[in-house]
Amino acid sequence: MGVEAHATNERVTGRTWTVRLDPVGRGRTDVRVSCSRPACAAQVLPSAAVGRTAAVEHLKAHLRAGPAPRPSAYCACRAAECHTHIRPAGPRERPVPWRCGGAIVLAVVTDREGRWWQVMECCSRCAAGHPTAKVVATAPAPDRTAPADGFRAPATPAPTMSAVGPHFSHSASGSTAPPEVPAPRAARPARKRARRGRIAQRFVPHDLRPVTLRDELAELGELFRAYQQRAEPDLAMLAELHTRKAKAFSAWAEVTADTGLRLDAQRAEQAAATARLQHLHRIGEAPEGEEPAVARLLTAPAQWGHARAVLAHVAGHSPLPGPEARLLVVMLTLRTAQAGVGNLVGQDLKGLPLPDAERLVGQLVECGWLDMAGTVDELIASRPENPTRISVPSLTPDESDPGPFTFGRKMRPKLSGWAQRVVGEKKLRKAKTGADARLLALALATGVTADGRLGPEGEGLGLEALSSWCAIDPGDLWELVDRLTAADWLTDAAVTDTVLTGRLSERVLTLSCPLV
Repeated sequence: MGVEAHATNERVTGRTWTVRLDPVGRGRTDVRVSCSRPACAAQVLPSAAVGRTAAVEHLKAHLRAGPAPRPSAYCACRAAECHTHIRPAGPRERPVPWRCGGAIVLAVVTDREGRWWQVMECCSRCAAGHPTAKVVATAPAPDRTAPADGFRAPATPAPTMSAVGPHFSHSASGSTAPPEVPAPRAARPARKRARRGRIAQRFVPHDLRPVTLRDELAELGELFRAYQQRAEPDLAMLAELHTRKAKAFSAWAEVTADTGLRLDAQRAEQAAATARLQHLHRIGEAPEGEEPAVARLLTAPAQWGHARAVLAHVAGHSPLPGPEARLLVVMLTLRTAQAGVGNLVGQDLKGLPLPDAERLVGQLVECGWLDMAGTVDELIASRPENPTRISVPSLTPDESDPGPFTFGRKMRPKLSGWAQRVVGEKKLRKAKTGADARLLALALATGVTADGRLGPEGEGLGLEALSSWCAIDPGDLWELVDRLTAADWLTDAAVTDTVLTGRLSERVLTLSCPLV
């Protein structure tokens, strides 16, 4: 009985499509959202922020409804010659080899300005090569135990044994009694094979000595393959892996006198240096002997932590409602944080976006949160050569209560100066933003990654916490986000039901306090 011919196992090129955000016309604020898939019609939306949110939701809908990545698909990035993450060789440069590999994944690649999002069905190595790629799905490993055509080989019947032992024609005896069967031999213990690994398309010999070098090479190969499966790149980890690889390959070259291994060790050292430099640039630091990429006003992680501690204390101990009172309490807390006392002049209050500063100061005095020498009118009229002495009893330390803050006398003016720079930033003043927008600017400045993305790992900040800090309703937060975007504080801002995502603009990164 014949078997019908089966389909060929040719691999199909991975899928790819793009969602774009483009301006409708010059001088207009509305934007067009388009998708390269043929069934999707373009949309025109009133602003870039609304359009970006719609584009992201459209992309997520495709990812939820679309099929999972196919294990047998051909890498779409390789089909496009990997031109987006491999620099073309110049006239004096040798071409850089690139080997696709790893599981097939569905990766989303975007530009830094948030103008387009591209989905690719590609290999995990190419996904790791894109600095902005995010893996959203991974193809399952193919089943190698079953035959490709779906047919199973018929089970081989067990050989039947005769009831009597074998006998020969020349045997003198005609007896059919079975001879004695010797007892089976004891099974030998399985010999433990030496560990054999693979790294950089090379097999590690099982007889390589010393054994520690063989095990190190095998472990490094496993670590590199595990790194290729990561959803997000970690350049510090990659630099450490390349450093270990350089040392191991140098030792391997000494043992075997292989020039190729020595060259691979040199290339690994160069890769480690490149990955380490990229990591420093991402977190805003500089290599030793160079100026930092971002010259922040507050320079140390301890200072960033103190700034967040002051804001958290004010959020839980503000004596009056409303954003204007909250902003005034922040500035007065920073003036008196270390010893509970400080100096204040009228210009300090006039520089804040407070419509009725005298009334707010009077309410703080009436409720007992603030004490001062003189009247409110005298405070408003005071000048730098004759400041008014103020004190906050809840911040004054004593023998039983050292106060809520642990920083020293020299740290307090640094934190106060930082807050004044954020609240009085030039474009915020020119846009005449209110106290609520200035509070949001403070919150965003203390809730970013080193490269300015909002939230831990760039995952965004919760809307409920932001609206509570700004002392406003959650529904009013969208308007504040638009104001900060117009003032060039925020870029790529997108508001969902629960989080605000985006990043601080380059010009205000100097005021940021990264999460570390």
